[in-house]
Amino acid sequence: MPRIKTDFLVLGSGITGLFAALKLAPYGSVIIITKKSDYESNTNYAQGGIASVFAEGDKLEDHVRDTLEAGAWLCDPAAVQVLVEEGPPLVKELLNYGVPFNLEPSGKFDLSREGGHGKNRIVHAHDRTGREIEKTLLNVVKQNINIQILEYHTLVDLITPHHLKQKGLICYGAYVLSNHTGEVFPILARETILATGGAGQVYSHTTNPKIATGDGVASAYRAGALIKNMEFYQFHPTALYHKDGNSFLISEAVRG
Repeated sequence: MPRIKTDFLVLGSGITGLFAALKLAPYGSVIIITKKSDYESNTNYAQGGIASVFAEGDKLEDHVRDTLEAGAWLCDPAAVQVLVEEGPPLVKELLNYGVPFNLEPSGKFDLSREGGHGKNRIVHAHDRTGREIEKTLLNVVKQNINIQILEYHTLVDLITPHHLKQKGLICYGAYVLSNHTGEVFPILARETILATGGAGQVYSHTTNPKIATGDGVASAYRAGALIKNMEFYQFHPTALYHKDGNSFLISEAVRG
């Protein structure tokens, strides 16, 4: 059984995993694990865009209020504040990486509006924003000599003191399954980042892709991590349903 060592292990190849890998690469070796092809993630299916404050006259506090109202005041206010405040500089980072967002002739973002927003806030790349972000970040990742992507490898479990008959909440890496050979082997890491997405596939009907199987959430739970708000899964408000085939998303922009 092979045993691989790396400085950083990133579980998931969506926007979170790829962005994390790029941030970590200057500090050591990075391995990204994904159970399908490297571009297959929830990010790849996102169409509409990213809500962020760039419009003249828009304010961070307005975005916070709109988000809390749209969430029926069930959102964590602290998390919403972080999302709104850190959003604009991170969107600019994506632009600097080369994501082809729609721009006005002046060079400013061409902002659209979606449901729940009182101002134009949606930074987008036509109606395939997620796909363009995924494609761009993957291209940047593949040019980085410190980052390796292992496709078709599934997370089995996190390696914790529990496996060594010890107490404590420390993670030493993960056991992964090669989908091609059926072999399970450990990848040891100084730091492990969970970026595995959700578990929409636990429901009979979901607008999440087939890869949203909750591997990371289940592994974190078994390792003793605190998980909460597990009832809040996204059911996309606009989708075309067919009983004999996969439902596919229609951009939220159709709601106006």
